[in-house]
Amino acid sequence: MGKKITADAEGIAEKLRRGDRRALARAITLVESVRSDHRATAQALLNIILPDTGNSIRIGISGTPGVGKSTFIEAFGKLLTGAGHKVAVLTVDPSSQRSGGSILGDKTRMEELVRDPNAFIRPSPSGGSLGGVARRTREAMLLTEAAGFDVILIETVGVGQSETTVAEMVDVFLLLLAPGGGDELQGIKRGVMELADVVVINKADGDLKAAAARAAAEYKGAIGLMRPKSKNWKPKVLMVSALNKSGIDKLWDTIGKYRDSRGVDDELAEQRREQAVAWMWSELGDSLMTRFRSHKAVAARIKQMEADVKTAQIAPTTAAEKLLEIFLEK
Repeated sequence: MGKKITADAEGIAEKLRRGDRRALARAITLVESVRSDHRATAQALLNIILPDTGNSIRIGISGTPGVGKSTFIEAFGKLLTGAGHKVAVLTVDPSSQRSGGSILGDKTRMEELVRDPNAFIRPSPSGGSLGGVARRTREAMLLTEAAGFDVILIETVGVGQSETTVAEMVDVFLLLLAPGGGDELQGIKRGVMELADVVVINKADGDLKAAAARAAAEYKGAIGLMRPKSKNWKPKVLMVSALNKSGIDKLWDTIGKYRDSRGVDDELAEQRREQAVAWMWSELGDSLMTRFRSHKAVAARIKQMEADVKTAQIAPTTAAEKLLEIFLEK
């Protein structure tokens, strides 16, 4: 079994290195699978291709509802492929509560980019994971890097903790906002603003251009009051029009300047090293919870414990301790 798993993984890895898109799609399906044989092959594959990863710029993109993320990503992606880059877009959809499948269908909203031979778009259901970020997004990111994609765009669903989770796996985090300013500024959580390396005001065109300029000024003022994450980079505020494809080139130039500045004192490399360690602990927590819930003796007691907690027959902390004791019994 071990030899077969290794052989299968090496075969997929070789195809990935050649840029085989079918192999990439199959590899991502493997890492998203919960089947034990698929997981074993996926882990073997990830270890094989690890030396081929890390050569991309990883960009996280979040934004308020209606801001035009899909239109922006398509315009941004087309600019990059036109400049000779290979772009992978990993979008994470909210999951259907019944089927667990993706329900937004981002591919249908990026018709030009999906036909581009130098782009790869992979919508993934969140599977109920924290903040709507697919648990295997990090692994999919490594696979696309091994397949030769040098720009990875990770789109969040824009709810809860998804921004924090994505910010912890990318090099640069873009916060996409509409030209609202004022009231909208009050609605943006300070924590989300603090995550942003670049704030992008979209829809800066037509009748909204003046509003976009006012919003940009307000966001610049708000960012100026915050403590920057890096001593070598102060977050920027830019205006773009994804519809007219204006300002996108300046954004890409700004990301280049960001990388250059974070390269000072090895900041960006250190950030990636810290992210790798954080990934290990996150995976450990997820794996432990999966094993905990699938433990036969624990599974047999969970429903009753939950019922007792609901009716105040037992304190939640005591119930947790009892379930943990059952899990740890030999």
